[in-house]
Amino acid sequence: MKIINNVVVESVDLCGNGIAKIDGKTIFIPQTLPEEIVDIEIIKDKVNFSKAKLLQIIKKSQYRIEPHCKHFDKCGGCSLQHIDFNKQIEYKEKSLIDNFKHIGNVSPEEIFQPITGDFLGYRFRARLSVRYVEKKGRVLVGFHEKASSFVADISECLILPPHISKLILPLSELIASLSKYNKIPQIEVAVGEKISIMVLRVMEELSIGDKDKLIQFIDKFTNPEYPLQFWLQPKGPDSCFPFYPQSTHRLDYTLPNFEITIPFYPTEFTQINFNVNKRMIDLAIELINPNLNDIIIDFFCGIGNFTLPLAKFAKQIIGIEGSIQLVNRAKENAKFNKLEEKASFYQLDLFKVTPCDLNKFPNANKWLIDPPRDGAIELLKQIDEVNFPKTIVYISCNPATLARDSNILVKLHGYCLKASGIINMFPQTAHVESIALFTKDY
Repeated sequence: MKIINNVVVESVDLCGNGIAKIDGKTIFIPQTLPEEIVDIEIIKDKVNFSKAKLLQIIKKSQYRIEPHCKHFDKCGGCSLQHIDFNKQIEYKEKSLIDNFKHIGNVSPEEIFQPITGDFLGYRFRARLSVRYVEKKGRVLVGFHEKASSFVADISECLILPPHISKLILPLSELIASLSKYNKIPQIEVAVGEKISIMVLRVMEELSIGDKDKLIQFIDKFTNPEYPLQFWLQPKGPDSCFPFYPQSTHRLDYTLPNFEITIPFYPTEFTQINFNVNKRMIDLAIELINPNLNDIIIDFFCGIGNFTLPLAKFAKQIIGIEGSIQLVNRAKENAKFNKLEEKASFYQLDLFKVTPCDLNKFPNANKWLIDPPRDGAIELLKQIDEVNFPKTIVYISCNPATLARDSNILVKLHGYCLKASGIINMFPQTAHVESIALFTKDY
């Protein structure tokens, strides 16, 4: 392939790829930064763009730092560790504003201060791939390599809590020792405040000897400060069950500002960054400003992450979610926190919602929306057919769909985009979480 010297990097995308222009063509160069001068090799040449491999940095950016993790060059778990942490946040904020401008044709009146937290050791949820590699003669446990389906050969992971990071190699050795070593494709990790659970996806029933080895592993590595537990998952996520020990500890997280505890199962969706999640909830409730006259609907409510704190202040809070399993869990969590009289939960496919569906619920003057990456476009299209809310707080995990949905709210329905800002839920990665406040006068 073609080698090009002294290429000037002009900008960067959120995957950590530098962007250069050569003869009008866009060149993507991994792990480079604006204003850097580099030598590259073109490895994929398309009509409108090319991808290149970095060969040498001639001039470094002042914002380039040494990655904290020794596996950063290969492991795909992170993409931005070579960038100064504050600069990472600046890039993410710019991405949000650019999406509003170019996709939504809108602009927030105010930009919030970014919500941030620890940039290492923050990831309390993770799905680790497991694979026996014949050439290496051992089992690898970790994330995929960058832009690859191969599992990265790592000995630690600095974005996981330290007590889980230390288990990467022991888990690799454990799986390799099992008779069913090639029938366990993943380990799902869920860390709560009282216990850490590792769910082994098992494609075949484990032998008695294999089960004994799992028990010995827990007995060796668990301790009073960080209790460990193995679960087994023979089929889908709902099939998982506790294997060892039969602990009395409950997997949960607390929201101390609201005196709420939220239990969850290890394969259920929860935010991966507990500390940032708490700050996000604080801001969302400040923005929605609930009072005892309010009826609020929390769309895509999950297990009640926002619904239960809101129930402390509102007259009535309704949580709506597409998964019946999550609806049932939210109901259990409301009862656990003695909020079942204030918070009610319903199952509804919010990607196929109709005005008739929405009109079955009480008129709500405030909405909170926390959709998946696809956004909430079908829901927002229905606002004119119902008694529209005066306030909408929108939590987003995709700035592009937030911008698209903002265009609908502002241009089609007459809302004002009062404020927005980023939530750095996934430090060191390209993921951009954000929050936006929309208001409309009656």
